Amino acid sequence: MTGTGIAAEEFELTVRRRRLRVSVRRASGAGPSRTPLVLLNGIGAPLELLQPFVDQLPPGLEVIRFDVPGIGGSPIPVVPYHMSTFASVVGTLVERLGYERVDVMGFSWGGGLAQQFAVTQRRRCRKVVLAATGMGSLMVPARPSVLAKMLTPRRHRDAAYATTIAGQIYGGTMREHPERAAAVLHNYSRRGPQRGYYYQLLAGAGWSSLPALGLIRRPTLILAGDDDPIIPLVNAKIMARGIPGARLHVYRGGHLALLTEAVELAPVVDRFLLA
Repeated sequence: MTGTGIAAEEFELTVRRRRLRVSVRRASGAGPSRTPLVLLNGIGAPLELLQPFVDQLPPGLEVIRFDVPGIGGSPIPVVPYHMSTFASVVGTLVERLGYERVDVMGFSWGGGLAQQFAVTQRRRCRKVVLAATGMGSLMVPARPSVLAKMLTPRRHRDAAYATTIAGQIYGGTMREHPERAAAVLHNYSRRGPQRGYYYQLLAGAGWSSLPALGLIRRPTLILAGDDDPIIPLVNAKIMARGIPGARLHVYRGGHLALLTEAVELAPVVDRFLLA
């Protein structure tokens, strides 16, 4: 049974002087209590972007999402932030929401934050899921033509442009059906200031998890597509070798498969969290 149609509470919370838009889908139905799941989103994406994936998770699983500063409904920060320190903000958010421990799942940019959280907030972290993500500045990069298109938020703001470039930068089913990229990027979009996108880019500048992979001492599942132009598959293999006991699940698809093929991938994540 999936959680399609379950309403979520949405509110604003100030955490360490940063105002964040937060969404909590409470667990419902009978069954034993489960560890809540915190979802960390990709660059330039509001929390709604992961709705297709959340809809496929069982109703007994509590799901927490938030917009990073300057994205979606979270206001532009007074000062920029960095990946190395923002994980502590997530830890404080978890505490403020009343949770002792959570599972954390990061998608794309959020996967870097999830890795940082697992290292620096490990007492709050039970399990880790890394989806379509890499190791930051020290990783096998995408092609320059792909990276160039990631330097601006235009694809989040212009549906026609997103359709034009979808196959090249997202791969997978977007190569044959590029219109699906515009659908997932814009159906749930909340257009925020462009400055928030650049702050998020800067947050990862100079950061890499590569030297610290061995410090991720929590059970970890890595999801990676075999046709992901943004995060070449070799990065997932490096992470799987570097993180003690990590499991690697390679799916057929591209960077956005977590959204477009959520029906297939959500059960993989749920089984890992239940094990």
